[in-house]
Amino acid sequence: MQKIRYTFLLLLIFTIFTAQAKVDTLVIQSPSMQKTLKAGVVTPESYQKKKSGPYPVLYLLHGYSGNFSNWLKVPPQKDLLQTMADKYQLIIVTPDGGYASWYYDSPVDKASQYETFITQELRQEIERRYKAIPERKSRFISGLSMGGHGALYLSARNPGLYLAAGSMSGSLNVSGIDRQNLLPSIEAVLGPKVGNEQVYKANSIVHMVPQLKQSGVQFIIDCGVDDFLIEDNRELHRRLVYEKVPHDYIERPGAHSWTYWGNALEYHLLFFQKVKAMAEQQAPN
Repeated sequence: MQKIRYTFLLLLIFTIFTAQAKVDTLVIQSPSMQKTLKAGVVTPESYQKKKSGPYPVLYLLHGYSGNFSNWLKVPPQKDLLQTMADKYQLIIVTPDGGYASWYYDSPVDKASQYETFITQELRQEIERRYKAIPERKSRFISGLSMGGHGALYLSARNPGLYLAAGSMSGSLNVSGIDRQNLLPSIEAVLGPKVGNEQVYKANSIVHMVPQLKQSGVQFIIDCGVDDFLIEDNRELHRRLVYEKVPHDYIERPGAHSWTYWGNALEYHLLFFQKVKAMAEQQAPN
């Protein structure tokens, strides 16, 4: 009897430690860029059950110089996305956004068409392969730094796709960037800045408040008080308030770091959960 109890205890412990979210690496052909790209896909533990789902989807974007695996490997809590997928019962997708694409469809580089990749090619592949709810009411997008810019930019330009969008430490004023290590990367996808100022403004979030307002997307924006991008985030917040655009804005202690972003993610998920619940309550029966 003692041996049976011991064996049962071992099986129970094994089940507890193995019943967790699953992480896939998806390789996707991008017709718009004529190359293959990768994306991480985290499905909750319940996904494996036959009658589970379908699930909401969060597209989670990385920052400048990053790649699709950053959100999976770099946060201090190494199983952060698995934990969040289980807790909030959703699929989390981490697309590859290129080293410095800024998530634009570049007018000067045919090999950098990341708006099309994420909003069309990747989305369609996720909804074909996975038990994802293929509706706006269950589709969300967020990101850090360059990815924060990307999340707000893509949602403003594709409002029919996303119910809510978030930015963590977002680089929200591309037209105002003059740091020598960043400006060349933007010029590579938008063209030279000199003589092209209106294009830069049209592709900067702080100058896209009318599009954000018209989109109907719900926004959450947060930034650490010690972040070098804090003033751009405050400026966007001021403009959104002035134009009466509903949004949540948060400042917390912290800098431009994975410690901050790892902590910020759950705030975004709570916001998305709230927005989804409100949308379901308001939907006609």
